[in-house]
Amino acid sequence: MNQIDLNNDSLKLATLGGGCFWCTEAIYQLTKGIEAVEAGYSGGHVENPTYEQVCGKQTGHVEVIRIQYDPEVISYAEILDVFWKTHNPTTLDRQGNDVGPQYRSAIFYHNDEQKAIAKASFEATDATDLWSDPIVTVIEPLTNYYVAENYHQNYFNQNKDKNPYCSVVVKPKVEKFVKENKAI
Repeated sequence: MNQIDLNNDSLKLATLGGGCFWCTEAIYQLTKGIEAVEAGYSGGHVENPTYEQVCGKQTGHVEVIRIQYDPEVISYAEILDVFWKTHNPTTLDRQGNDVGPQYRSAIFYHNDEQKAIAKASFEATDATDLWSDPIVTVIEPLTNYYVAENYHQNYFNQNKDKNPYCSVVVKPKVEKFVKENKAI
């Protein structure tokens, strides 16, 4: 997978928090039209936070992924469709056994067009029977973003056989995504 290239004007950015960034990064790396995925932190009040600070639940940051995508191949709405289907957007500050504000479900929009698409996608998804409980995902402007430490980048692919969390939590999510999305 490529690295984020902020000088490539033909590609667009999306920033999403769907629980542990190891899970969301692994899924989007397999999604057609995604050129790069980067783990990071967003939405907090501490500059350049560390993983330990974010996990300490005092910085206000969310574990996020920044996605660089080709809008000729995948739309922002399609990226959000993957988002809604690959994490539980109905649990406040929680994804499975991962608990804390850093795991809250969040969409950080980059512009007014993304904001409108995110709100419409939220409402449309909440009106379906995809989730039995109401969606609690926050939709906020992207005000800050910090790249996570290097060891978090491409984490699942580098640790799938070494880290029990990858085997027990990430791998089943990735396998389910691949099974349900044969066209990727």
